[in-house]
Amino acid sequence: MKTSKPKTTRIPVYRDTAFHLVDIPTMKQAFSDELEYNRDPELYIYSRYRNPNVAQAETMLMDIEGSKWSILTQSGLSAIDTALSIFQEKGSNQNWLFFSEVYGGTNQYIDSVLIYRRGLNIHRFSPEGDAYSIEKFEQLLKDINPKVVFFEAISNPMLIALDGNEFIKKAKEHGAYVIVDNTFATPYLWKPLEVGADIVIHSVTKYLAGHGTISAGVLSGNDKSIEKSALEYRKLVGHMLSPDDAARLCEQLKTYNLRVEKQFKNAFVLAYFLNDHPRVEKVLFPGLETHPTHFNAFKMFKGKGYGAIITFDIAGSSFEDKQHKCSKFIRLLRDEIPLIPTLGDTET
Repeated sequence: MKTSKPKTTRIPVYRDTAFHLVDIPTMKQAFSDELEYNRDPELYIYSRYRNPNVAQAETMLMDIEGSKWSILTQSGLSAIDTALSIFQEKGSNQNWLFFSEVYGGTNQYIDSVLIYRRGLNIHRFSPEGDAYSIEKFEQLLKDINPKVVFFEAISNPMLIALDGNEFIKKAKEHGAYVIVDNTFATPYLWKPLEVGADIVIHSVTKYLAGHGTISAGVLSGNDKSIEKSALEYRKLVGHMLSPDDAARLCEQLKTYNLRVEKQFKNAFVLAYFLNDHPRVEKVLFPGLETHPTHFNAFKMFKGKGYGAIITFDIAGSSFEDKQHKCSKFIRLLRDEIPLIPTLGDTET
């Protein structure tokens, strides 16, 4: 009996390891660089290379980011590994420049992988107090002539907001590749590719997916030669996202704009509440006019929001007293706000 496929609004989850190819000539074509890297929608070979669910999620992310390509990986750090690895050349004496205020996992990756295992010349650019100096950045560019510059739009966890447009402009004037981790700002607030960044990275696990059910990362860009290198690296190293996680991500991306808009508004209200509270000593949030990088954040994000992370100190007579009060504060909140080492979820 002849059966027909049901019409649905979602594509099925393709858990296949490999896909049928009609004949030998088609197989030869499928393995050629031209079709493999041009993302031919009819030719799937092996799920470590490409998968229909992953391809659909990547298309949605391209629309969100405004990029010519997006490449999904298993985590934010695997996206960082992919983005950084494709610029490394054996035996070269390249200088790479990283802003010092970045996610702890990124700093561990720099130390354990890039420096200890791969022997790269890594330079770190530190803020002066609570802000980065564009003048000192430009001088450092002249001094070391870096091949790659890496920074976060809003730093994790101290929430230093850069004038990213200016830093990208200066780095590009000196011929560097610019990679931006935009996880905390999201494409809702800022799109680094529009001002010349070569690659923008997100821990998709956080705001883009936003439900605490998948681990994923994405790197996006416009340069097709970078895309080709990144796809090859993902394929050979095995950073491919699973079809089930990709299918869940497709559902979660449909509410991304609504979720982050509400999260950013809630954070703004909460930051001002904490800032006026007598038991809070200090609040770090770029949306506060007292924050040292507030002007940068307002200029960059045009008043649409300032992220949804708030860092604050509880008042106390000593460090030990603050620790005690902080522990008590977390215990009192844990029924409403679980103590979980992640962010961007709908849990609060």
